[in-house]
Amino acid sequence: MKISIAIPSYKRPKVKTLEYIPDARVYICESEYDEYKDANKKIELVSMPKGVQGNIARVRNYIIKQELTENDSVCIVDDDMDFIGYFENKKLVKFKTDEIRPFLEKYTLLCQDFGFYMWGLNVNTDKQCYREYTPFSTLSFVGAPFTVTLKGNNCWYDERIPLKEDYDMTIQQINKNRGILRLNKFCYQVKQSKQTGGCALYRNIEREEQQLRELQKKWGKRIVKVDMNDRSHRNVQKKNTDYNPIIKVPIRGV
Repeated sequence: MKISIAIPSYKRPKVKTLEYIPDARVYICESEYDEYKDANKKIELVSMPKGVQGNIARVRNYIIKQELTENDSVCIVDDDMDFIGYFENKKLVKFKTDEIRPFLEKYTLLCQDFGFYMWGLNVNTDKQCYREYTPFSTLSFVGAPFTVTLKGNNCWYDERIPLKEDYDMTIQQINKNRGILRLNKFCYQVKQSKQTGGCALYRNIEREEQQLRELQKKWGKRIVKVDMNDRSHRNVQKKNTDYNPIIKVPIRGV
């Protein structure tokens, strides 16, 4: 099975993920080629045509189309990944670099056996989010920082909502393919909006709210729910909206 690993990157010439996955292919804007080449040793760069960069949903679609022409699947990871890991005996175990590709092949085959076309990991490194009696889910949210897309995929990221594209993709996969595979045992850690470059350049509260409303307009408020619960268990309503919605798709699954 041919599995490629691709990293979309924008205005972050020193790609952190390459320290962990050095054989990944980095997709960049053609105007940044020299800067990235100077900042990284032995890096495989792919220059995207003018007009692709500037919308992460469009970038992800471009990568999937390019990589699946010659591979059975493509793993797309963010450019600021620290590790992939899991909990064992109450301790966090991080995958070594040489363990990543066998891991990808094993669970890509599982995803294929399910009849799905995308899989991902638990989005939170908190041990409390590890569901001991549910090793995998078929209806849970899969975050864009780590996704594996299989050949034959028939869903594409919605370029109208580039800040909520992974929520939309999760629903698309469930709707069209009756599920998306998420491995609850395994998790990843990325910096996301904690550094400059990438989506951080255009992410703000107003844009987040607008994108959330667009997602709700597309799928409905019964499926895309806004979280207003107080996690401190004081039975009070939060004053601020959580712009990461809760996805509730009304079909059978885990």
